[in-house]
Amino acid sequence: MDFYYLPGSAPCRSVLMTAKAVGVDLNLKELNLMAGEHLKPEFVKINPQHTIPTLVDNGFALWESRAICVYLVEKYGKTDSLYPKDPKKRAVINQRLYFDMGTLYQRFADYYYPQIFAKAPADPEKFKKMEEAFGFLDIFLNGQQYAAGESLTVADIALVATVSTYEVAKFDINKYPNVAKWYKNALAVTPGIDLNKSGVEAFKAYFD
Repeated sequence: MDFYYLPGSAPCRSVLMTAKAVGVDLNLKELNLMAGEHLKPEFVKINPQHTIPTLVDNGFALWESRAICVYLVEKYGKTDSLYPKDPKKRAVINQRLYFDMGTLYQRFADYYYPQIFAKAPADPEKFKKMEEAFGFLDIFLNGQQYAAGESLTVADIALVATVSTYEVAKFDINKYPNVAKWYKNALAVTPGIDLNKSGVEAFKAYFD
């Protein structure tokens, strides 16, 4: 299946790790956003929002990384451990995924992307919002080894991609002991974490 992506993108990295976890090989198609490759008619035809990551599985196109991760697990996972069928367990995973998308990763983007791409000054109020988001995550992880339940799920995979992106920006994760403990474990047990690491190194160029 074709996977349109950028190595440095946290959402793209979460899909790479999920694919590794379920044993799926992706035909990687890197898009140069700065050159406008995502705006070419052939890509817009696949994804009208012209965003990455985008997956095309035998003609079926899907975008939004967390939706892609869930799709890969539901279709190709040999077990349901990464996204259990139990409604309550799944609900907690979904909450963490939506938190990652709408709060944790979004606040990273709100604070850092204007500085990276528009050379805007740092906004201390937006920095406080990031700290607040990590405070929430620290509460979620209190007494837990994993983000949503007693074993690794797609929630951990999505969150480790985001938290590692914060780390490369030199955000102090160690101020949040539950996050720091969870993160250390996630780095040790998440399939494809080497793919995440190489992507983080690519993203690091924006902060050097």
